[in-house]
Amino acid sequence: MPLSLIQFADRFQALHGNITRVIHGKPDVIRMALTCLFAQGHLLIEDVPGVAKTSLAKAIAASVAGSEFRRIQFTPDLLPSDVTGVDVFNPDRREFEFRPGPVFANVLLGDEINRASPRTQSALLQVMAEGEVTVGLRTYQVVQPFFCIATQNPSDHHGTYPLPESQLDRFLMRISVGYPQHHDEMAVVEQAVAGPRLGQLPTVLRIGELTAMRAAVRQVEVGAALRDYVVRVAAATRTDDKLRLGVSPRGTIALAVGAQVIAATQGRPFATAEDVRVVAVPVLLHRLLPKPEVAMPDAEWEKRLVDLLDAVPTPPRR
Repeated sequence: MPLSLIQFADRFQALHGNITRVIHGKPDVIRMALTCLFAQGHLLIEDVPGVAKTSLAKAIAASVAGSEFRRIQFTPDLLPSDVTGVDVFNPDRREFEFRPGPVFANVLLGDEINRASPRTQSALLQVMAEGEVTVGLRTYQVVQPFFCIATQNPSDHHGTYPLPESQLDRFLMRISVGYPQHHDEMAVVEQAVAGPRLGQLPTVLRIGELTAMRAAVRQVEVGAALRDYVVRVAAATRTDDKLRLGVSPRGTIALAVGAQVIAATQGRPFATAEDVRVVAVPVLLHRLLPKPEVAMPDAEWEKRLVDLLDAVPTPPRR
């Protein structure tokens, strides 16, 4: 029996609350990560080392019973076959056999993705967009649900390769975690020396429930007026005089689906422009490609994006 939106909202809050037991002081970060999960997208977390990027990914996987978690530590010498898998010759059967790579998991953590070469980064393009991997002449479906969380250090750190636009566009959202507040960091230290560890985190969902929750999100209506709004928002980025590349149609879809999830977390059967605005920055900011002569920090681009949103007429709330 399909889940109702009220059931979705209850389960979402249970999952969110479970993760806050080990990720302290970051409720909005957790909310966006879970929004990305239930929007059937993939998440890029960009921040300095040591702020719980990896722990967040592990906590999501640990909260879902029956989910398989795999991790890839991206390094400069990593090969594409180390990510997707490889055909290996079996001398007994005198034929090649496919040995799956770590992408064949429900939750995949690609740690420090921008330390790998562009050739290896591109090994994720097909699986992120289509949920399948082609090796040799054969195509293999990965397990579902499939959720990729990639982390990366800021691009000005030593030894990094910036992700190309095609790779960035496959991430539904890009978020940062940030340093914790004083009292939250005290809780982090307390947990590290005496509190619950990730391995002790209880499960609150089964893998089948997660799949059902993803399906329940599609019950949320995105009306014609709201579809017109998200298309106008995307179109406005394409005419910005400081941008060489605006938001793609994939980004427009991500904006609408993200709004569906925000509405579903409130048990509401329709999405609004306010829901769109909640997800707009993490969905759109990493998709904007400035012109070469334009140099602005992310904070200024975020303000420019908010101003752009304000300039697009908002449809009336139902």
